[in-house]
Amino acid sequence: MVKTIECAGTPYQIGFTHGSEAAGEIVGSIAFYTDLFMKYSKKTWPEVQEVARSFDLEIRAKWPRYHAELQGIADGSKHDILDIVAINVRTEIAFGLFSDGCTSLFWETPEHVFLGQNWDWMEEQKANIIVLTIKQESFPAIKMVTEGGIIGKIGINSAGVGVCLNAIRTKGLDVSRMPVHLGLRSVLESSSAKEAVAKLEGVGMAASAHMLIGDASGEAVGLEFTKSTFAKLKKDDLGTIVHSNHLLVDHAGLKDPAWMKDSLERFQRMTALTQKYVGKGPSLEEFSALFQDESGYPGAICRAQVAPSTSATLFNIVMDLKSKTAIVKLGRPTAVEETIFMRF
Repeated sequence: MVKTIECAGTPYQIGFTHGSEAAGEIVGSIAFYTDLFMKYSKKTWPEVQEVARSFDLEIRAKWPRYHAELQGIADGSKHDILDIVAINVRTEIAFGLFSDGCTSLFWETPEHVFLGQNWDWMEEQKANIIVLTIKQESFPAIKMVTEGGIIGKIGINSAGVGVCLNAIRTKGLDVSRMPVHLGLRSVLESSSAKEAVAKLEGVGMAASAHMLIGDASGEAVGLEFTKSTFAKLKKDDLGTIVHSNHLLVDHAGLKDPAWMKDSLERFQRMTALTQKYVGKGPSLEEFSALFQDESGYPGAICRAQVAPSTSATLFNIVMDLKSKTAIVKLGRPTAVEETIFMRF
């Protein structure tokens, strides 16, 4: 069963609880990324730590609250702070070289405000997934699915704000800007989608990715970004925003390589699936079922780690932001291994 952890108190206390209770999953995450960085980036772990050192200095100076939480995780799990910083900036260290294909969807209907995605990554990291509840003063409470040791990822908060993530492979890095996973945490500490986007645009993002951000009012933005640009996607006439793993908006002077052939296919497939609900919105069950689609297998919306695909759907999350609830299904949604309910 996936480990569920409740953290509260100061940033350091939140981190220490996370680190001590997820110590095994953090060991697993570090081991997984040690192998992965060597395979794909040709960097040993000491070399990775040196890259993390620059981020450590920036986070300490600009976002001390997050740094205190990272230090708490390090102390609680008995690791060096650079180990914890490294896995929190794994997107930046990798320069987007990994094929972690995810498909996300926002849908506002008269009755619901849905946000969901399949999170696709290598099966070896499945054992290190955890579910965190975080309660802290002056911010909404958070429930999210993350990897052991990482302080921000995919989830919902008590204000009805939710966020999903899609990897993008536009190369480039700016250490002076906020790492992607800290940006996800910033979104989950926001009271509205508008506030979340303004915060990210205010600090800039260190590398490329797409965040699908929505809130209980029905406000939603697909926020594409690189180390130097931002672009926003709005809801279509159906009330939807669909995204996979390539840029949908032109970013001046930047090239988005065709790194995942199935990204375009998954985007087109999910867009086509939404069309059968023209004139009526889907129910929760119908929205959830969209993520079970296996057209294009193994590189499908519901993905499998079968050659040539190097990753699988490790979990599906479906949120109803209006009711501030979420359902997390561990494993491929066609073969659910465990179901976790989130609610505020």
